[in-house]
Amino acid sequence: MASFDVIIIGSGPGGYVCAIRCAQLGLKTACVEARDTLGGTCLNVGCIPSKALLHATHSLHEAEHNFAKMGLKGKSPSVDWQQMLAYKDEVISGNTKGIEFLFKKNKVTWLKGWGQITAPGKVTVGDEVHEAKNIVIATGSEPSTLPGVEIDEKTIVTSTGTLALPKIPKTMAVIGAGVIGLEMGSVYARLGTDVTVVEYLDAITPGMDAEVAKSFQRILAKQGIKFVLGAAVQGVDKGKSKNTVRYNLRKDDSAQTLEAEVVLVATGRKPYITGLGLDALGVEMLPRGQIKTDGHFSTNVKGLYAIGDAIIGPMLAHKAEDEGMAVAEIIAGKAGHVNYGVIPGVVYTSPEVASVGKTEEQLKEEGRAYKVGKFSFMGNARAKAVFQAEGFVKLLADKATDRILGCHIIGPGAGDLIHEICVAMEFGASAQDVALTCHAHPTYSEAVREAALACGDGAIHA
Repeated sequence: MASFDVIIIGSGPGGYVCAIRCAQLGLKTACVEARDTLGGTCLNVGCIPSKALLHATHSLHEAEHNFAKMGLKGKSPSVDWQQMLAYKDEVISGNTKGIEFLFKKNKVTWLKGWGQITAPGKVTVGDEVHEAKNIVIATGSEPSTLPGVEIDEKTIVTSTGTLALPKIPKTMAVIGAGVIGLEMGSVYARLGTDVTVVEYLDAITPGMDAEVAKSFQRILAKQGIKFVLGAAVQGVDKGKSKNTVRYNLRKDDSAQTLEAEVVLVATGRKPYITGLGLDALGVEMLPRGQIKTDGHFSTNVKGLYAIGDAIIGPMLAHKAEDEGMAVAEIIAGKAGHVNYGVIPGVVYTSPEVASVGKTEEQLKEEGRAYKVGKFSFMGNARAKAVFQAEGFVKLLADKATDRILGCHIIGPGAGDLIHEICVAMEFGASAQDVALTCHAHPTYSEAVREAALACGDGAIHA
């Protein structure tokens, strides 16, 4: 029987980061992972492979639409789908091996197999029982589905199946207009697939600033993606060559159908806690299937913690990473903390969409007096030079104090630009602080400064 200070169950972004941080803090650490590779859903069948395909198809789009404008003449590249998938797999492999190297470097023990907590302080992996003073559940999440929709990962697929389709489909129906559905929908739309997104709500990307969501939908529609909003999916009937999505329009309850070669079910995710033995331990759960924790990630069982998608909060890899580092600090007797008010969210389409802090809708609901500074990428020289002038930066600041309350960006490099505001918010900065900071020219980041200027006397280039 091996004994550890900490055993982490799951090697996704939350788990592996937690394991490395625990080891750095001098704790004898093990990480349980049943996959043949480390990195969890995000690295193996989520964030990383999808970004590889998004990059490949964006490059294809540039070749087809913009190369000739820049004097790059010649035939547009043809798509070798199997080679594109091989490139994606190579990206995954390089990253998973990187985590394996970090485990060895930091002396983290990889316990290969499925983990079950058989008693407080005891984790069984295969036939072996391991002891730990502290156990961290970092088992992540799995795709959720709808009644009447049977996933086979061949033609009715989750995000996992859509990353490895044997061929590019002619038609695709995407159920759910959230981040995963829109990212994968845009991949296939750029590859020539006729993509239709079916969404229950009357707007795409639930929770996003409404003005940004409206602009985002318009841009995606220009790229060829069709939208059916306010549609309640009743089921999917599997056919030999095509599947039929049955849905009712909420405005009049009329029954409609949509045929598609492949149906991507992107209706969100749910915590994955199967087989952990939580019931037998008496671990308290929340109504929506998450593990209940206190402000220090502790469950009601002494020495048992949980982080990431398994607990409440946004299901984001970087949120799990932050929690992984925080819980490691707490176990080591230090002060671990996560600022949930400054967790950015990014959609990696083209253009990218990024946000942090409050939306206008949330501020109105709170009755908060605020001001808006906006700047269009049409006024940004760098964005215009590279055919990416669609979109804008929107900065929200307190009307009285000028303190930044939120930021929403749709445009080139939005996922990187947002972090200037994340740092500013972490330091309690005002819009004027950003406006008075010199930004290099020509960069996309100037649009962020201009939005900050627009919170004051006005943007220069608007």
